Amino acid sequence: MFTENQQHILQQANLSLDVLSSARLIEIVQQPDLVSELTDAELEELLAIANALYRGGSQIVSDEIYDFILMAELKNRHPQHPFLNQVEPEPAFYGKTVELPTKMLSTDKAYSVTEIERWAARIEKAAVELGKDFSTLNFKVTPKLDGYAAYDDGEKLYTRGDGVKGTDISRVFERGLQVANQGARGLGAGEVVISKSYFANHLAAQFDNSRNFQASIIKEKDLSPHAEQAIKNNAAVFYPFALLPCWMGTAQALFADFENIIKSIWHQLDFDVDGVVLEVIDNEIKDLMGATRHHHRWQIAYKENLNSAEVKILAVTPQTSRSGRITPVAELEPTRLSGALIQRATAHNYQMVVDKGIGAGAIIRLARSGEVIPKIEEVLTAVTPDIPTHCPSCAQELIWDGDFLLCTNNINCPAQVSNTMEHFFKVLGNNDGFGAATIAKLYAHEIRTIAQIYPLQAEDFIAMGFGAKQAANLVNQLARSRGEAIEDWRFLAAFGVFRMGLGNCERLLNHHPLEAIFSLSEADIVAIEGFAEKTAAVVTKGFQRIQPLFQEIYALGFNLKSSRDVKFYVSTEEQSAHPLAGKLIVFTGTMVQGSRDEMKRQAKAFGAKVGDAVSSKTDLLVIGEKVGATKLQAAQDKGVKIVTEAEYLELIA
Repeated sequence: MFTENQQHILQQANLSLDVLSSARLIEIVQQPDLVSELTDAELEELLAIANALYRGGSQIVSDEIYDFILMAELKNRHPQHPFLNQVEPEPAFYGKTVELPTKMLSTDKAYSVTEIERWAARIEKAAVELGKDFSTLNFKVTPKLDGYAAYDDGEKLYTRGDGVKGTDISRVFERGLQVANQGARGLGAGEVVISKSYFANHLAAQFDNSRNFQASIIKEKDLSPHAEQAIKNNAAVFYPFALLPCWMGTAQALFADFENIIKSIWHQLDFDVDGVVLEVIDNEIKDLMGATRHHHRWQIAYKENLNSAEVKILAVTPQTSRSGRITPVAELEPTRLSGALIQRATAHNYQMVVDKGIGAGAIIRLARSGEVIPKIEEVLTAVTPDIPTHCPSCAQELIWDGDFLLCTNNINCPAQVSNTMEHFFKVLGNNDGFGAATIAKLYAHEIRTIAQIYPLQAEDFIAMGFGAKQAANLVNQLARSRGEAIEDWRFLAAFGVFRMGLGNCERLLNHHPLEAIFSLSEADIVAIEGFAEKTAAVVTKGFQRIQPLFQEIYALGFNLKSSRDVKFYVSTEEQSAHPLAGKLIVFTGTMVQGSRDEMKRQAKAFGAKVGDAVSSKTDLLVIGEKVGATKLQAAQDKGVKIVTEAEYLELIA
């Protein structure tokens, strides 16, 4: 199935065909529309393999199929799946794996002007919060290079890796690779790219695609003559984002001439470009908006994908979610949009079904905006819809809860119970085999909670109809899920408390230990930035609900990594009195006593805000070794106090 090079890439990424068979993989690669037939575990394995091979320069499916069919299928099934909310890892190349000087996140994507406008509205909200005039803010638009992401700190060049740790590939500069436009070293993030025209004229016969060639520059110990010549001719370069051509202007100017600006920037370079990147140019707004684990909120990539079609609805099928809400799914006449065969679309809630007349026979305008569930953009011909009165899973009579139909039988509803168990294993993310099919079989044999699953032995699984090999694997995976280290916030999020997704769990556990969550009051939670009173009320009730199950599972001895070291814990009273409370601090240079990330986390525990760039509002610049001149000069110009690492540690002692 795989070439020798592909096998090598998968071996480096520690991936193999464990769930999918070779025949099944070939079938899906040749007929991607069959992806809906895959189990969750098969789909996840396919995505991981396809991503690793793409980033290793030996892809098995096109970008379009990966984005608009495979990723879209996963998001259709599980919108909050961890795979969708993590930095897609680059494979490990030959070289030392080290912590990156700064996190290299992915970029959020938008596929319509409307999505860009919503992003701009979030920036405007941040501007208002900071007392800034949104109309005077500058935005920057740059090409989105399609090469190998890397980071140059002036001494070493790193691959992006998983966004936190990458591979040292400084050897590419030793081989003669230059920075684009005769640029200097140390300009931070960028991409290793090859000129499109040079590739077409000199390399297309030897390499399947430009990414395959880029991988050869990074991976090979001895460069091929083709690669040596491309480097010598400066056709292959490291292109820092800081040197990219750009458009700059206000939001009003951007949206007034959006199409022409995007088109102009998109086609300026003789390198592969798959979109443009937009960002706001204001460090204080960047600091306020921050980032998710996947992307910076102050930045977004725009990719064109405006396909839409008029489609007939064949039926509307109710589906019961983990929370008991009934989701209406429109079954459609098969329609191809953006390279994908679309047969389903969400109608969000049954109030929308009632208001818009969505039902069998209705004609809708269907739009697909990237790797998301297709959207019903408009109902062209409405019908009188059928509204379910009973849960499709347990036949419980449904009630209206705002815009949603709700099944209140959360204890005995098969869909809610099964989805809850599947959600637990999926969020943990350190196990395989407990997808929908496995959970369905367990449910059929009276398994109703996670606590009932962990004591199961191989003979128990075999008695339920699992094969001997699969049974042994499931037992091993249960042991793995307990023994393999995971973050405490991921463990908490796995219990599915409403409003406690991964981000909120991490935020909460940065302030309070996991063992203390059941004693927290609403006031304790509201005191944490990002939690409102209504959320706190819901969360405390949710914790009460899961407490018995949580304590039973927690007692099994999971290997949990704490969100905060004990030495970083500061009580609310201590925090308010600390000299760092409310201060805006920037760390720069190489720290001797610990990593910059640890120091940032510690500063936040003391109530400080941490920024990435020096501004007029910065209170303190903490410097380590090998400090760049830019931040030092900015601090001096703005009158910011500068302290060494030793002086800072003495301050917080």
